[in-house]
Amino acid sequence: MNERVVVPTRHPAVGGTFYPSLPGRLRADLRSYMSRAQPPRSAYAVLAPHPALLYGGHVGGAVFGALAVPDTVVILSPNHTGRATAIEGGSILLGRAYRTPLGDVQPDLTLGHELVERAAPLLVEDLVAHAHEHGIEVLLPFLQMRNPAVSIVPIIVGWKDWARSRTLATAIAEAAGDRDVLVVASSDLTHYETAAEAEVKDSLALDQIVALDGEGLFREVALHRISMCGVAATAVACEYARLRGATSGELVSYSHSGIVNGDTHRVVAYAGALLGAR
Repeated sequence: MNERVVVPTRHPAVGGTFYPSLPGRLRADLRSYMSRAQPPRSAYAVLAPHPALLYGGHVGGAVFGALAVPDTVVILSPNHTGRATAIEGGSILLGRAYRTPLGDVQPDLTLGHELVERAAPLLVEDLVAHAHEHGIEVLLPFLQMRNPAVSIVPIIVGWKDWARSRTLATAIAEAAGDRDVLVVASSDLTHYETAAEAEVKDSLALDQIVALDGEGLFREVALHRISMCGVAATAVACEYARLRGATSGELVSYSHSGIVNGDTHRVVAYAGALLGAR
């Protein structure tokens, strides 16, 4: 059972820029993004992008609109700010609730503390890393729309290797036990290449993701120099789904920034995938 304790809040870092700060406007936008999604299904894990909603909201909507969100979500993000107590480790935040315009998202303390123990010494409590990181924050309103009672274990992944990613995935699976725990990997794909180049490179990464091959994802990203920011987070999600019994994932959306701003010479690409849908 989740230990529900009211904790202080971590205030939004990108509210009003990446997404609307007015609750009514935010809800309306999210409903629009999710309106064309497939009927909701459960999944062990998902991949979702973290740009401003203007650019990636329709991809996030395709993912979360097609997803039945359980009460507990482990959400993994890369470190965009470079700020962290443990630069090479994982920064977990259990001492703060994440605030969004839709309300506060409380941490799942029971799962979070068990995960810290099982994954030791990978994870440290770290408000510094979370204070200005957007990779978790921008996905929370989607989760709240799907399940207003959702609680989270937010982790910023500081490493870039398969061994520690596999260790964390194993720890999450063991800590989850028989509970329905969703893992969300927050990541964009290729950054600042042409749309055509991005599509070729991203297809190589996505082949590994839908195969739930986290180690293969690291290999392809290194071999082809794919500028995917959340490689480790995505590898953890793939391995977690595999450990839970899944055999494949499903790409539900792919897009890039040029579709919005017209610049196809220097895009950021986004993908959404269900990993182990059931």
